[in-house]
Amino acid sequence: MVKKPIQINDGNRSDCLLLNAIDSPADLRKLPVEALPCVCSDIRAFLIDALSRNPGHFASSLGSVELTVALHYVFNTPYDRIVWDVGHQAYGHKLLTGRRDRFETNRKLGGLSGFPNPAESEYDTFTAGHASNSISAALGMAVATEMNREQPRRNVVAVIGDASIGGGLAFEGINNAANTPNNLLIILNDNDMSIDPNVGSLHRYLAHITTSKGYNDLRFSIYRALKKLHLVSDRRKGAILRLNNSLKSFLSREQNIFEGLNIRYFGPVDGHDVGTLVKVLNDIKDMKGPRILHIKTRKGKGFEAAEKDPATWHAPGKFDPETGNRFSSETETGAAPLKFQDIFGRTLVELAQADTKVLGITAAMLSGTSMCLLKEAFPSRVFDVGISEEHAVTFAGGLAKEGLKPFVAIYSSFLQRGYDQIIHDVAIQGLPVTFCIDRAGLVGEDGVTHHGAFDIAYLRTVPGMIIAAPRNERTLRNLMYTAAIRESAPMAIRYPRGCGENPDWRTTLHAMEIGKGEKLRSGSDIAFISTGTMASEVRSAIERLDAEGISAAHYDMTFIKPLDESMLSEIAAAGVPVVTVEDGTICGGLGTAVTDWMAMNGHKEVEIRKIGIPDKFVEHGTVPQLRKLCGMDAESIALVAKGMLKSHPNCL
Repeated sequence: MVKKPIQINDGNRSDCLLLNAIDSPADLRKLPVEALPCVCSDIRAFLIDALSRNPGHFASSLGSVELTVALHYVFNTPYDRIVWDVGHQAYGHKLLTGRRDRFETNRKLGGLSGFPNPAESEYDTFTAGHASNSISAALGMAVATEMNREQPRRNVVAVIGDASIGGGLAFEGINNAANTPNNLLIILNDNDMSIDPNVGSLHRYLAHITTSKGYNDLRFSIYRALKKLHLVSDRRKGAILRLNNSLKSFLSREQNIFEGLNIRYFGPVDGHDVGTLVKVLNDIKDMKGPRILHIKTRKGKGFEAAEKDPATWHAPGKFDPETGNRFSSETETGAAPLKFQDIFGRTLVELAQADTKVLGITAAMLSGTSMCLLKEAFPSRVFDVGISEEHAVTFAGGLAKEGLKPFVAIYSSFLQRGYDQIIHDVAIQGLPVTFCIDRAGLVGEDGVTHHGAFDIAYLRTVPGMIIAAPRNERTLRNLMYTAAIRESAPMAIRYPRGCGENPDWRTTLHAMEIGKGEKLRSGSDIAFISTGTMASEVRSAIERLDAEGISAAHYDMTFIKPLDESMLSEIAAAGVPVVTVEDGTICGGLGTAVTDWMAMNGHKEVEIRKIGIPDKFVEHGTVPQLRKLCGMDAESIALVAKGMLKSHPNCL
């Protein structure tokens, strides 16, 4: 709860505390419309105070405050459905829907999710976390309400940003909405931003599109009058709409892409004028047929630092709400290890300096993947394709087909969207595209929609795919160099969110033998096989076992595909229990690969225990908390090893 008013820059009063009395949208709807600006001020003050102490997605939620208030004021939620795209902007929605007193638990283990989650509230109508799904999901709901003949009419609203609407799934949804009977309302929240500045021709189009409100009001009035006179009907509405749109385009010398698809377009409207938003929504909410309301907002609205630098303030961490100064999470003294994404970005610059064929591709994540470093050094050799992961993969395939060396940097959970393209457009042709998979494994507070749990499993099944996971910064650099000099076959390099362990990471690059692991330690009682940065947890577990007189061997399986078969033969010959440890799902991951190899090569007697992300969706929390929850921390790993040794015949 806000202890004292926080001064915010939205021009409204900041000394009112109406939010304290709103426990549901029904309470909000009891207020006069004149009180809504005060509610908006309260929400901003609450979010600025709360998020300064408990970090989350900041600028997006500040920019959508008036829209959130207007939606819950006009529509009868939760009976009416609001489907949020991505969900970065939904914190105000959570405050208005009974979760204000629990907001301090946001993104914490056992607390509120940082994204809309139907398991958390009936007001969260659909899972959000990945971009561009809102229109398709909301269209399904809108069609279902018609098929179910629900009375009174259930309104369905999709809220999508100007970056998300550039995704292929959004276009597919819009196209289907134009050709399917429905009453869907799409609200396009246009703030000129995703996380990094928007790219693409659609963004430029949205920045200039205009439509007269007077024209729309007149057109709707005429349509209702003609319908009452039985001169038009819903059956003939499409033809009349197309003629109307053609005449409008001719007279205004401007083509509206949405009306070209036979979807009514309204706007643009000031998305920070809550009174106007309420009026417009009331005017159009009961219209029949699909329609789009285009609103213009500012990301970070009400907090000066966020308005000036919305990319940095997308998720700024802890900060001083009075001064806007952000608090560094890095160590204050001595050299701190860099984030893996920064090691990737700096190494890619080195590779590009040495080879003009090296280039970078990312999907609206220049800063999130540190591809921005290559952009600064070689602007013409970086392609930010927007929220279009499928296109990114196939685009990279086309570049590789003509002899270039594309490095595609995409978060693990987002690369899932390009799976068909990985197979069809890259792997079948054996093209040397390098997939740099950021945020692999458990990512922490972003939770279930963002954990990179499945990339090993879904890539292992692709013929010819090389999959590698570095255990430290130096290995990441050498894997990237190896990828840059290979001539064929797609290669995936997965690495986690966060920092490494060694500040002294900049070493001379050298090629690694593909399919070759490394024995890190000998031991006679049990053998650990780890991949990626889980080597550090295994190292800590071995230290615990050492203290109890248990001798453990440790092997780093740098390449999950192809496997180091000579190393596996050595492990099998030792005749000791084996524990595989990975930061990915145990269903189809490293452990499965090792188990399959042992069985296929006559070593079925080897006892193997798999440790990794269990076969369930994992909630949000800190990475150490989640590793413990999943039995992937050093203590849990050591306990598994000791349990195996108790029943093993060779146990000393």
